[in-house]
Amino acid sequence: MGRKILGGILGYIVLFIFVFATFSAAYLIMGAGHAFKPGSYDVSNRWLAISTVLGFIGALIGGYTAALIGRSKMSVKITAGIVLLMGLLTIAMVAISPRSVEARGADVPNMEAMSKAQTPLWVAILGPILSIAGVLIGGSVRRTD
Repeated sequence: MGRKILGGILGYIVLFIFVFATFSAAYLIMGAGHAFKPGSYDVSNRWLAISTVLGFIGALIGGYTAALIGRSKMSVKITAGIVLLMGLLTIAMVAISPRSVEARGADVPNMEAMSKAQTPLWVAILGPILSIAGVLIGGSVRRTD
């Protein structure tokens, strides 16, 4: 049972590290001018598309990692459960946070961009759904149980 839990947790950690690293790289490559709509912290359609693809790839890798380490479908389900919990927290934060009307400057550091980005609620809802699907697909690639 310990291996299954460890696999589930490590699957999520790998997913998180992949997403954090690739989102940071994408932001550095794109810059604030392409990641946000002009003059605001509202994320651009380009950013939404890229982050959706990267998030799904991260979920595939996380699911595969969970199955590889945990050697069990239960590990994959644990990773999917963690994704669900974190997704629900994200949805709640997006839903209750006030929309910023602050004007965005031309050069915004990565950490500031992460903290001030305005993501639409529908994206916050869609993200965990796609990520859970990615985890389950990634976990099914690796033969378990």
